[in-house]
Amino acid sequence: MTLKLTPETLDLSRFLKPGNRVVFGQACGEPTTLVEALIEQGEAIGGLHAFIATSFSGLFTPDSARSFRLSSMGAIGALRSMTKAGQDNRGALDVIPVHVSQIACLIEAGIMPCDVAMIQVSPADAQGNHSCGLISDYVRAAVDKARIVIAEVNELVPYVPGETIPGDLIDVAVHVSRAPVEVAPAKIRPTDEAIARHCAEFIGDGAVLQTGVGAVPDAILRLLHDRRDLGVHSGMLGDGLVDLAEAGVLTNARKEIDRGVSINGALIGTRRLYDWAANNPAIRMMPSSYTHGVKPIIQLTRLVTINSALEVDLTGQVNAEQSGTTYLGGTGGQVDFVRAGSRVPGGASLIVLASTAKGGTLSKIVPALSGPVTTARTEVDVIVTEYGAAQLKGQTLAERAKRLVAIAHPDFREDLSRTAHEIEKRGF
Repeated sequence: MTLKLTPETLDLSRFLKPGNRVVFGQACGEPTTLVEALIEQGEAIGGLHAFIATSFSGLFTPDSARSFRLSSMGAIGALRSMTKAGQDNRGALDVIPVHVSQIACLIEAGIMPCDVAMIQVSPADAQGNHSCGLISDYVRAAVDKARIVIAEVNELVPYVPGETIPGDLIDVAVHVSRAPVEVAPAKIRPTDEAIARHCAEFIGDGAVLQTGVGAVPDAILRLLHDRRDLGVHSGMLGDGLVDLAEAGVLTNARKEIDRGVSINGALIGTRRLYDWAANNPAIRMMPSSYTHGVKPIIQLTRLVTINSALEVDLTGQVNAEQSGTTYLGGTGGQVDFVRAGSRVPGGASLIVLASTAKGGTLSKIVPALSGPVTTARTEVDVIVTEYGAAQLKGQTLAERAKRLVAIAHPDFREDLSRTAHEIEKRGF
């Protein structure tokens, strides 16, 4: 039987034991009331570890997380402040290199332990099932594995079709009515618009889109209102989706599977997006095994995947995680979708980035990466900057270098050309 509590009566020491491993729902599905309770009460319990894939709430800081050890798949959203604190800081973030598609599997296998699942869900339907609301991905895997499931049942979380959590799987329900986390649309700059124009050339009628959230994805979506019958199969979606749907462009009518329905794992946006998704049969929230799984994705012809990078070297290796000693991103779902988009008939996989950083003083097309290889050059299809699109798939290393120099910022092309010439002379 589910124990029903209020935030004021929630005593976590009744349910958590010293040393327990907690898994939180992430992104805009972060259970902020439960996070606040763990921050306040965790030190008294002692030895706790918590995992959250991404966070936009701002609740996790080096100071607030001192009562437990926090890990994540990267420095995404507001977690960037945690990695900047340094790995030797008691409140710092431990980064686990992991694809989104792997998290649920690792939880199920016990490799990423989950003693307690803390999740956010919508109010129950007539059958007693709660919608996962704004986040699905690894939520059900955590619920199925946990000894204790504590759910923040939020009146303001929409019931979105897709994966549900039966009420009898919830041990403790904490009822709240508070606005869920929102992520405002990013400001679109001229550079983002230029990148978007090059990307839009790869997106024709009937294309199926996978994209993240942010300025470049939003800029791309704005350019697609003259397309017909676009579809979506993505790990996350933002407010730009609503514009396409309301314009009659997003129909999913030509998809080989899930016809008429946008498939998604995370809603990351504002109340406008959440209200559109509520009880909307045109969207379905699914676990990462489906959004990122090979079997579903490979059935989608004309799939165009759009992902970002911090830097790309002249052979096509992509770093989306770390700049020098500073951890800035994460592996996320990039590799899952890069592989899919570059292999399906009529598809394309786009890696997008501005040509420079730090006010134009640093090239992001580089001779050698300053951080790890997130996506191998063997997987890469197309690299896009504001100066054009370099199609690398099937090209020699020398030809790749030449094409990447052509889309680098003009101020850096001369130096990069010297490295490209060396690659051409060696053949590798």
